[in-house]
Formats: sequence, C-alpha cells, structure tokens
Amino acid sequence: MSKEEQKRRFLERIERPEKNWKFSASDVRERAYWEAYMDAYEDARNYTSTSSAPWYVVSADHKWFTRLGVAAVIAATLEELNPTYPTPSEEQRQELAVAKKLLEAET
Repeated sequence: MSKEEQKRRFLERIERPEKNWKFSASDVRERAYWEAYMDAYEDARNYTSTSSAPWYVVSADHKWFTRLGVAAVIAATLEELNPTYPTPSEEQRQELAVAKKLLEAET
C-alpha cells in the first residue's frame, strides 16, 4: 500500500471509535522508516523470488482490487499446477469396497 493510503487508514482508525482498537501509536513512529522498509521488501523479493516460488506484488490501496489481484494469482497458479485427485491403490479400492458393503448392510 502507498504511504498516502496508509496515512488515510491510520487517520480513519483514530477518527472512528469502532476502529480505535486497530491503531497503535508505534505505527506512526515506524512511518519514519518507510523508505528503509520499502528497500528491505524490494531486497527480499529480489533475493528470494524464484521461478518455482515467485513473489507477486499486488497493489493494496483499494481492498477490492487487492483481493481481485490475489485471487487472480491463486487461480493462475492452480491452473498451472493442474491438481488432480489421487488415484487409490488396489488395496485402498478393496478397503473402500469392504466399507461400502458394511455401510449398505446397516439398518
């Protein structure tokens, strides 16, 4: 999220009593380190993102768009993985057949 959006959300948390619980004065003090945090996040992404475990940067200024972006990444990843149900072994199929007979025999 941008520094401006963070400020807006902090002010809202202060101004709305039902959101006061979300606010911590230390959050405002930490804003002095904004640039250092952004540099650290960029370093983390650059040094740890790999083709098999990529990082994705999703804008967080608008919650609906953030959720849409995250859902799109998850959907694309699942499509690429193409997950399938496991195929039961012969032993497991026999156990299923026995369990089915037992259940069907119940009154």
